[in-house]
Amino acid sequence: MNELELKYGCNPNQKPSRIFMSDGTDLPIRVLNGKPGYINFLDAFNGWQLVTELKKATNLPAATSFKHVSPAGAAVGLPLNEIERKIYWADDYNIAYSPLASAYVRARGADRMSSFGDFIALSDVCDVPTAEFIKHEVSDGVIAPGYEPKALEILKTKKRGAYNVVEIDPSYTPAPVERKEVFGITFEQGRNELNIDREFFSNIVTENKELPESAKIDLAIAMITLKYTQSNSVCYVKGGQAIGIGAGQQSRIHCTRLAGTKADNWFLRQAPQVLNLQFREDLKRADRDNAIDLYIGEDAMDVLGDDVWAHTFQVKPPVFTKEEKRQWLSQNTGVTLGSDAFFPFSDNIERAFKSGVKYVAQPGGSKRDQDVIDACNAHQMVMAFTGIRLFHH
Repeated sequence: MNELELKYGCNPNQKPSRIFMSDGTDLPIRVLNGKPGYINFLDAFNGWQLVTELKKATNLPAATSFKHVSPAGAAVGLPLNEIERKIYWADDYNIAYSPLASAYVRARGADRMSSFGDFIALSDVCDVPTAEFIKHEVSDGVIAPGYEPKALEILKTKKRGAYNVVEIDPSYTPAPVERKEVFGITFEQGRNELNIDREFFSNIVTENKELPESAKIDLAIAMITLKYTQSNSVCYVKGGQAIGIGAGQQSRIHCTRLAGTKADNWFLRQAPQVLNLQFREDLKRADRDNAIDLYIGEDAMDVLGDDVWAHTFQVKPPVFTKEEKRQWLSQNTGVTLGSDAFFPFSDNIERAFKSGVKYVAQPGGSKRDQDVIDACNAHQMVMAFTGIRLFHH
């Protein structure tokens, strides 16, 4: 089959819509369940490329959570610690942890608000534990190189049997030249086949040149994630997972701030004040996520009335003060930061430092490179210039 008709394009008024192979060959995918749409396939194919490259770079199974053609989260299959299991609600169900399941839980959990209703990409054959975790999340679909029979049965029960399950041929290799049309005009370019691995970060330009292997892995995750994120974009990573992604902003500092706020929220979720919240037993997980975001938000306890908290918590929680938040955030260290293009000003470094960034990778090439290097040196950061821009549109 070299063509698949879709319900509509980006919007319901955009018809007809299809995906097809212009050379007449068969599509490299099979739809095993559901009826994926135009945006679903954009997420699926971008996500598949991301997890394939993550696995190649780290030798670990990988997962990503995509929304509107940018990743909301990405991670490799390292074990979850006790706190991560708790803040991702992973212990709500008695499910085993395979490496692939761990990758998905971490990719989905780091920014649960953005990942709500995601399209998932998995680097490996979907096993039963991964399918069980997916079953309990609000999601539009999944793409993987295969599915264990029982895992496929589990996924087919989602969304009243309409959940989108796509199988992709892992041996498929696209043509070296890619094309797309805009306003009836065809654009053509060579595919971005850049290989990102640990050696990608060898050009260290700061005084501090101590870049441990764990940081190289995190930087690879950051840069591969950025390769499939709508530009401008920056990505904060810690412990094998993206903890803050800022995408599509016209100003790089706004990307850095947006992603930094997400990284801060990820770490604030681990504070004792949040871990000890007593939610109402009938509160759904998405509502718990919303409540936590409100609780850790600026002046939330002053702005929201008692009736809001009564609908959420068994007992109204104590105020999580600004001073307590700052003190907790000061403990977050060893974070990596990647940027898809150069930092034009040192303000990006100053903002990154507030979120615990220690290791930075960016292309370099700004007129103010030295100002950025000086800012890194002032904070004893390690920064590598890659010399390669990673714009994605």
